Amino acid sequence: MVKDVIENMAGNGLRTIALAYRDFPADSPPDWEQENSVVSNLTCVGITGIEDPVRPEVPDAIIKCQRAGITVRMVTGDNVNTARSIAAKCGIINPQDDILVMDGKEFNRRIRNSKGEIEQSRLDAVWPKLRVLARSSPTDKHTLVKGIIDSTVTPVREVVAVTGDGTNDGPALKKADVGFAMGIAGTDVAKEASDIILTDDNFTSIVKAVKWGRNVYDSIAKFLQFQLTVNVVAVIVAFLGACILKDSPLKAVQMLWVNLIMDTLASLALATEQPTDALLLRKPYGRNKALISRTMMKNILGHAFYQLIVIFVLLFAGDVLFDIDSGRGLSLHSTPTQHFTIVFNVFVLMQIFNEINARRIHGERGMSSTASSPTPSFAASSSGHSSCR
Repeated sequence: MVKDVIENMAGNGLRTIALAYRDFPADSPPDWEQENSVVSNLTCVGITGIEDPVRPEVPDAIIKCQRAGITVRMVTGDNVNTARSIAAKCGIINPQDDILVMDGKEFNRRIRNSKGEIEQSRLDAVWPKLRVLARSSPTDKHTLVKGIIDSTVTPVREVVAVTGDGTNDGPALKKADVGFAMGIAGTDVAKEASDIILTDDNFTSIVKAVKWGRNVYDSIAKFLQFQLTVNVVAVIVAFLGACILKDSPLKAVQMLWVNLIMDTLASLALATEQPTDALLLRKPYGRNKALISRTMMKNILGHAFYQLIVIFVLLFAGDVLFDIDSGRGLSLHSTPTQHFTIVFNVFVLMQIFNEINARRIHGERGMSSTASSPTPSFAASSSGHSSCR
């Protein structure tokens, strides 16, 4: 019966409950403390299979996590066969993958030495391939989280997020880098130990949290790329202009205008962009990764180089190109000339286009890129620049 019925049900993701009875004499009740004798010689009435269906949106959310470079592991108290079936339905495990599915007893046998002590080297041989841990205790969950965090198998330490709803999940939630507690089914202890509370108890909310977190990083990087390009160009033009022409082509009031108007609107435009699913198609950022990546540095220097060429051509040959009076060689605090006004306006226009370029920080190319579609805040920022200018 166990093999033919119960294991078959468990393999289909059902939680099983056996119903049985036994008659006892009314005049001499059994010793209820002797459990083994009480539950022997029972007559089986039936076996019930209870299904806890997987939410329809969970498999898609797990696929998004895997594409984003996030490994999803399931730690549960269910039977190993039930856990394996549920994990397969969710997409946590696939038949062709080289993974481990084990119960808590086997897990402890593998990670502990002859003295019963946990060894990190033994744990490092298990956790990279472990995807499902069944029949596990809260202690096993904490041990797994601590082992992954303390592991030196990977070049960079793993960042671990844990979900939980019970009081016993508190230590694991506290130990993890990010703890997610269930807002509906979660206990107060779990909520207190966590960093983020999922108000809808939905796994897809974790995907949204990852997406928004990466969007914050990207927004900061976009503004830095824009700001550094503007500053590099402005500093070089002001310095070389002061050295060669004895006066800066970009006046202090003009630079103040750039800082107050352009930088303010640009920060609002670049920092308020909504996250997209494209953020989940990249691997996570490294813990020790530089904020300014190599691609960003290439963009900053490349954009600054072409802007400097344009400005210096206008500065030293603009009067000839446009047949206007030269603004070079005038005395300090003289009336602004048409020549230098053109230089400043071209500088501002290039920053507007630089703001568009700053939306691309990962080497995206072509107008088909998601970075090429303007958001309402970005369009409003560009319009504000033009109107203020």
